Amino acid sequence: MALRDVAKALHRVESVFRRRPQAGLHDDALATARWERDTRVTAIHANGISVPTDMPTEFGGSGDQVSPGWLFRAGLASCAATCIVFRAAAAGIELNELEIVAASRSDSRGLLAMNDANGNAVCSATRDLELRIRIVARGVSGEQLRSLVQAGLEISPVYAALRGAVPIGVHIDTGAS
Repeated sequence: MALRDVAKALHRVESVFRRRPQAGLHDDALATARWERDTRVTAIHANGISVPTDMPTEFGGSGDQVSPGWLFRAGLASCAATCIVFRAAAAGIELNELEIVAASRSDSRGLLAMNDANGNAVCSATRDLELRIRIVARGVSGEQLRSLVQAGLEISPVYAALRGAVPIGVHIDTGAS
């Protein structure tokens, strides 16, 4: 499918949302994570597609699957790329190349609830998160491409959730009566 086909699809959906704005608000597909064994967990989409995850051997895993942290970075990078493609299609720009690398650093001591040298709990959150974006479109200036990337990031749901630190509700069912 060429980007002009993407642009047509986006235009159709936008015209529906302009007529019926309430149609834009919907429940997202559920992501279910099921513990299999040891540190192996399988993430399951509502359509049945599953993605196994596991931890590196240092944490008792097999190391033969992607880690949940990698899946997080992959979601950020792929969502950002998709939204940049949307903006390119809407602007009539044919991309020749788009690649996004999501890089970060982590302190694994946080996974073990350890303290730092000052006695403070080590945060397990990803840190130094950055997107390294390569975008090429013949006949389009670097400035236009940078603007296109920014416009794509502004509409990326995953990027926006991270930037805005969306609150997370937690509901626990212990199976106890």
